[in-house]
Amino acid sequence: MIRIIKKILYFPLAYYFRFWAQIQLSIWRPTIIVVTGSSGKTTLLHLIESQIQDKARYSHLANSSFGIPFDILGLKRTTLTFNEWPYLFLLAPFKAFKAIPNEKIYIVEADCDRPGEGKFLANLLKPEITLWISSSLTHSVNFDYLVRNRSFSSAEEAIAYEFGYFLEYTKKMAIVNGDSSLIKKQLTRTNAQILQISQISLKSYKILEDRTEFIIGDKKYSINFIVPKEVFYSLQMTFALLEYLKIEPDSTLSKFTLAPGRCNLFNGINNTTIIDSTYNATPDGVKSILEMFGKYPSKNKWIVLGDMIELGDEEKAEHEKLAVLINPMNLSKVILIGPRVSNYTYPKLSPPTGGTKHFVLPKEGLEYILQNIKGGETILFKGARFLEGIIEHLLFDKNDVKKLCRREKNWQLRRKKWGL
Repeated sequence: MIRIIKKILYFPLAYYFRFWAQIQLSIWRPTIIVVTGSSGKTTLLHLIESQIQDKARYSHLANSSFGIPFDILGLKRTTLTFNEWPYLFLLAPFKAFKAIPNEKIYIVEADCDRPGEGKFLANLLKPEITLWISSSLTHSVNFDYLVRNRSFSSAEEAIAYEFGYFLEYTKKMAIVNGDSSLIKKQLTRTNAQILQISQISLKSYKILEDRTEFIIGDKKYSINFIVPKEVFYSLQMTFALLEYLKIEPDSTLSKFTLAPGRCNLFNGINNTTIIDSTYNATPDGVKSILEMFGKYPSKNKWIVLGDMIELGDEEKAEHEKLAVLINPMNLSKVILIGPRVSNYTYPKLSPPTGGTKHFVLPKEGLEYILQNIKGGETILFKGARFLEGIIEHLLFDKNDVKKLCRREKNWQLRRKKWGL
């Protein structure tokens, strides 16, 4: 019942904050650049920030119909608990007339978790430039009814159409993933100049122990993190944006940082290496991370894989596809945590030498990992089910806990209920 009430009230309440945010935007009048897509948009935002830095303002940790108006108004949610809401409602009108930021460029990460969200945000932001990096199944449970009533032939098409509203409202330039047929189908909806980015210019992609190397055209780029091959699109989109803005690029990429939960490397107990990719898990996102891990230079590789959530009618099929990706990999151990990977992925797996284990609860998975670590393993964490709570107990330096995702009080309380 609570979930139904939240769904009904989502946009009416969001419109309240959008109304005040629109007033602040009309006073500020920045050049707005939207970064959007099903996955990869936060990394793209960070790449852009590493280049433009303090010449722009960025919507960190805010990409929804509530988050973006909050960011414009300068409202902050710190605990993610219900007690914050009365204060936010009362403060919003005053924030609409606050002093405007000094920056003349506003770079916004925008998502489409549900039908109507793309249009809601695009109509608010009316961006000068849109960078659309990907389109795939994400929160597709919210779009299934559009397939059932035959508005769209698939959830993927319904999701892409919602993201396409950003193209509709873009004024001058759209920089898009030209290898995505879903995105290309939406290009007729914009009158803006279109630049399509394609992997045809990617000559080499190499994963090392602590960095990634790309050769694009005749230029070599080194990133001081391990990242999936799809970050190529982020690189090229960033350089295209810099050219449009007439900003000289820093080809060393030395100021680039990753957001928490996006392939961050940590030293673990017993001389283990932990790769933390726990922030989210979409089918395309998991695929790209598994492909990256397959290239990672380690002889003793484990995967701890959680559920992919909110996939709706596609849930069973998409979790079964994970086994197709995992089976050819040279892994020492596969640990599945959650009912979806246990019910759908596990039966399709060909167990590696070290075996495959599945658990419903993350605490069970943590206990198994602690009992079986011998030393020297490289462990990839990907998926839902509070896997960041497992990582907390495996870190060699406990101060690294603050570098994990979901540090807010509400998330801490939820992990505690799960025994983490």
